[in-house]
Amino acid sequence: QLQLVESGGGLVQPGGSLRLSCAASRFTVRDYVIGWFRQAPGKEREGVSWISPSGSSTHCADSMKGRFTISRDNAKNTVYLQMNSLKPEDTAVYYCAAAPYVLGSVCDRQAFDKIGSWGQGTQVTVSS
Repeated sequence: QLQLVESGGGLVQPGGSLRLSCAASRFTVRDYVIGWFRQAPGKEREGVSWISPSGSSTHCADSMKGRFTISRDNAKNTVYLQMNSLKPEDTAVYYCAAAPYVLGSVCDRQAFDKIGSWGQGTQVTVSS
C-alpha cells in the first residue's frame, strides 16, 4: 500500500509562510498524480493544488494562485506545498493524496478516494 507522510504544519501569523512536505514510500511520486487537499473544521475536504507525473501543476481555487506553489523533488521522493501570504481562512488540516491516474476532477477528493491513498494530515493554523 502506498504510504504518504505530511509534515511542516504549525502555527503561523497572518502574512507568514509555511512549506508542507509530503514524503512518499513504497512508490515513486513522479509516476503518480499527487494532490494537496485541506479540511477546515465543519467543512468538506477541498482541493488545493496538484501535480501530474509530467510535472504540470495547477491550483484548485483562485484564492490560492500567487500564494501557493506545488513542487516535486524526485530525488527525495517528496512533494512540497509552499504557502505564502497565509490568511486565517487557510487554517485547516492539510492532506496529500496519490493516485496512479485520476478519473473526474483532480480537485475532487473522490478522484483519490477511489484508487488512491492519503496521508494522515498536518495541521496549519494561521492566527495572530
